[in-house]
Amino acid sequence: MDLQLAGKRAIVSGGGAGIGLAVARGLAREGADVAISGRRAGIVETAAQLAAETGRQVIGIQADTGDDDSVRAMVAEAVARLGGVDILVNTAATAWTADMNKTGLETTDELVRGHFETKVLGYLRTARAAAPHMIENGWGRIINVSGLGARNAGSVTQTIRNVGVSALTKNLADELGPQGINVTVVHPALTRTAALTERLAATAAAQGTTVEALEEGMATNSIHRVIDASEVADVVVFLASPRSIAITGDAIAAGGGVPGPIYY
Repeated sequence: MDLQLAGKRAIVSGGGAGIGLAVARGLAREGADVAISGRRAGIVETAAQLAAETGRQVIGIQADTGDDDSVRAMVAEAVARLGGVDILVNTAATAWTADMNKTGLETTDELVRGHFETKVLGYLRTARAAAPHMIENGWGRIINVSGLGARNAGSVTQTIRNVGVSALTKNLADELGPQGINVTVVHPALTRTAALTERLAATAAAQGTTVEALEEGMATNSIHRVIDASEVADVVVFLASPRSIAITGDAIAAGGGVPGPIYY
């Protein structure tokens, strides 16, 4: 299937690593030109490597989605260098790890504020800066990468930040739909990234086991294996395409299935 992405222009926040990098790679392979943003100093070098790999224009812009001026400057630079923006994929957020899980009585104001600031408000800032360009063109796609923690109690901060992204998504979808812009949220679960593999390798070495064995023990989804970042990216890339016109405002789970519950 031709996803009709050739010549489209995309911004991927948090595109220097993990799911964001996989999404940027997937978009470029489908013919899009891509701007990746991130706080890391090596974002320009990462973009250059991706451009060489895919043969598309890929640019790196250092930016902090926690700062509105930084976000506006990043989007302005991306638009100037790419000639516009058709697609925004938000992935920039503090990675969630098991040690962050806290009960309600253990959760501090600072913990909630920090994650809400980075993820929910960060996604709002990039949408606010990019959407006017899409409105002007009469077409666009915004995909917010959140997490299946939105559907589970047990960690107040994780639930709040992911439900917040879902609420933001639905509001933007209803607001921007008449302007030709679809907005969706993708919920990954445990996802294989370079960072996860690195952590598991250290654990495996300490415990005298293998990364594969550790992954097998962690894979509690319906398909009994860990989903790779590239597989989450496949879902996002489809949602970024004109082919996804029938889907907006909704949450797409991309974690390999949750045994038991029925979502309808």
